[in-house]
Amino acid sequence: MTTDLTTGTTTGIATDSATSSAAASLELLDRSRHSLLEACQSQEVTQRYLQAQLGALRAAAALVAARATPDGHRGPRSLWELLPAVAPELAEWAGFFELVSTRRAGHPVSVREADDLLRQSEVFLDLVCRSLGLPVQLAAHTEVLVPTALAGSVPSTP
Repeated sequence: MTTDLTTGTTTGIATDSATSSAAASLELLDRSRHSLLEACQSQEVTQRYLQAQLGALRAAAALVAARATPDGHRGPRSLWELLPAVAPELAEWAGFFELVSTRRAGHPVSVREADDLLRQSEVFLDLVCRSLGLPVQLAAHTEVLVPTALAGSVPSTP
């Protein structure tokens, strides 16, 4: 931390911390979008589900990184437990994704569950971006919202 002797203002750590927090948040949002794109492109249902879950987790981490302040709590805490403290408007989403994260490994995932989670994760990412005052990337959003079922599996109408 440095102090400008002519103005008496202090700069340094707080500014560096805010800058690194913003950069970390933007990086996490970018990685969230990437995870959702991977989920969308995956033909493997379990992989689609896991990538959608990871996308939501990264979006939540971006918001917590941007807004969290030290609260004196020691020890590990779930990201879904931290989210309502920094974004009360997303408390229901935190509860939903916390429930999703407790799903037992080895439990089969249906195509519908994976696709639903992907759509919910996309909506959640949009809400996080809006909450941070960032524009929602409509072009990227249309790329994510493509049908995940194989085109040949749906009968066409004449």
